[in-house]
Amino acid sequence: MASPPDTSKTIKLERYNSYLRRLHSTKVLNASSKLLFRATLLIALVLILFFTLNYPPLSDNIPNHAHLHHHNFLSTAFFTSSAGGGAAWEKQVRHSSTPKRRNGLSVLVTGAAGFVGSHCSLALKKRGDGVLGLDNFNSYYDPTLKRARQKLLLRHEVFIVEGDLNDASLLRKLFDVVPFTHILHLAAQAGVRYAMQNPQSYVSSNIAGFVNLLEVAKAANPQPAIVWASSSSVYGLNTQVPFSELDRTDQPASLYAATKKAGEEIAHTYNHIYGLSLTGLRFFTVYGPWGRPDMAYFFFTKDILQGKPIDVYQTQDDKQVARDFTYIDDVVKGCLGALDTAEKSTGSGGKKKGPAQLRVYNLGNTSPVPVANLVSILEGLLSTKAKKHVIKMPRNGDVPYTHANVTLAFKDFGYKPSTDLATGLRKFVKWYVNYYGIQTRVKKGSAINSEHPEESA
Repeated sequence: MASPPDTSKTIKLERYNSYLRRLHSTKVLNASSKLLFRATLLIALVLILFFTLNYPPLSDNIPNHAHLHHHNFLSTAFFTSSAGGGAAWEKQVRHSSTPKRRNGLSVLVTGAAGFVGSHCSLALKKRGDGVLGLDNFNSYYDPTLKRARQKLLLRHEVFIVEGDLNDASLLRKLFDVVPFTHILHLAAQAGVRYAMQNPQSYVSSNIAGFVNLLEVAKAANPQPAIVWASSSSVYGLNTQVPFSELDRTDQPASLYAATKKAGEEIAHTYNHIYGLSLTGLRFFTVYGPWGRPDMAYFFFTKDILQGKPIDVYQTQDDKQVARDFTYIDDVVKGCLGALDTAEKSTGSGGKKKGPAQLRVYNLGNTSPVPVANLVSILEGLLSTKAKKHVIKMPRNGDVPYTHANVTLAFKDFGYKPSTDLATGLRKFVKWYVNYYGIQTRVKKGSAINSEHPEESA
């Protein structure tokens, strides 16, 4: 009788194959789980980033509607530019900088998202000039306000490239794309007191950044004419009033003033060596709608409305501090007048071909007003009494008195300030309460004009 077949090997083989199938299934399942986990994590991170950028937490001094002033994630990706750019980026740059009027200017405005820069950009665009902005949107004061100005300019087809003056490759790229006729250089680290906290920021922006811009401009063909913001702070410890462009400016009282004075000397150098046409404008305490939150009139308004005390300074010998407050519309007229009368640069390819224009002007209001009077005007407009804390002026770089002589600017391009402080502050307060959504007893007579306050820049 035949013996039964030996099936032990077959059984073992089936068991082994079954083990391999289970092992493979386990590996596939583990791999799928890991892939699913990673995909879920990636999606979650993207969503968090998206909602963080589009719906940031509201700061204490911004109303509930302020998130509307933020640009969305897609626009951030589009507006943030590097020197590499791209086809869409270059198209936007060219479109913004192309003039729409005959013989119009093509102006690069640095600091375009700033106070003076946004107003000048809008004024230039409205009259048909080409305008391209450049701004780094730093956090010296709340960037939300700068983004709101950017949004306003965008509605008027002014594109702002997000970048820094010290990015030479970006500047060269801009000049490769656009043959600018003019530069309105308003980007700077502002503020007198902040220099005691962050002195390097003043050197980086006001000196290194300015030199970098001039280096690119000198090599451009054609070279642009340059109008740039100096400051009344350069008069420093000078006591001869009103301040004239011929007065001494070798005694700065702050690092900010020193960097602006350095800028004037640097401008002279580049004019002399490379034939750049350069016009410096010494601003005197500019104020108005869309202003800077670090300025006294701005934070006085905020603190008075919130019932907080305000510091009103007196000199060491008990005299009132006075400022030549200059309304923004008057300053804009001065900036445009300087641009319109700027002669062409005479250099080419970094080499001077002949003498070039070099100018410095005061842009002030010619009527100094005690800070105590400014407070009284605000009290009347806000229908609220200020809690004044009168103290001696500290030695922080501030000067007690400024007074501009603008005879030269009037003679050369018709500069004539026309807005008194009470009128200018009415316009500012109307903008302030509308922008921040504040319900207040502001006097009805403080209306700016018939257009919506957000359109006034």
